[in-house]
Amino acid sequence: MTKDDVIRRIGEIGVIPVVRAASLDDAMRAVEAIAAGGIPIVEITMTVPNATDVIRHVARDYGDKIVVGAGTVTSAEQANLCLAVGAEFLVSPGLSLPVISVAHASGKLAIPGALTPTELMTAQNAGARLIKIFPCGNVGGAKYLKALKGPFPDADLIPTGGVNAANAAEFFAAGAFALGVGGELVSAAALREGNLGKISEAARELAVAVRSARQGPQKTVA
Repeated sequence: MTKDDVIRRIGEIGVIPVVRAASLDDAMRAVEAIAAGGIPIVEITMTVPNATDVIRHVARDYGDKIVVGAGTVTSAEQANLCLAVGAEFLVSPGLSLPVISVAHASGKLAIPGALTPTELMTAQNAGARLIKIFPCGNVGGAKYLKALKGPFPDADLIPTGGVNAANAAEFFAAGAFALGVGGELVSAAALREGNLGKISEAARELAVAVRSARQGPQKTVA
């Protein structure tokens, strides 16, 4: 996929599930459960043991059905490894200019993390087209996102941290391009218990919430 293709798909789907798991097998089960719940995109974090193997498996076995990206990418070395095994996009928790450079050189999408206006400006100046706002929930949630959109009305922002089905409408009303959702969707307890149905149901609920938030009346963010 091209960078534009990936941006378009993220925009269409409206959410990026963040997969953190204790093992490769758990991560693969989480990917399958999310897809079964109707969300055809995943971000595999580099904190997952053998994360690049998970990315390789998803890209190889589900490449025509699931868009797979790498998360918690903090160095150029990690970025190169993830792209080599099939990651279509790279997500960082903070602002890493080397990661952005690697992605751009490969024609792939980098989604850097930012929190402050200065970091957001630096990311934009480095050519980032989508920017993750993290940890958004800890600094005001949708109200903080709305505050950022004031001076940056054209920025395509992906709030992550504290985002869930219950507040999805608030984030879209505040101007979110898409949502990043982790533990609220991929429950560590559900994975430990093998309760994949719980993850699939959470994915379905989130997908419905995203569609409703974008198509129906949205909550006002004061």
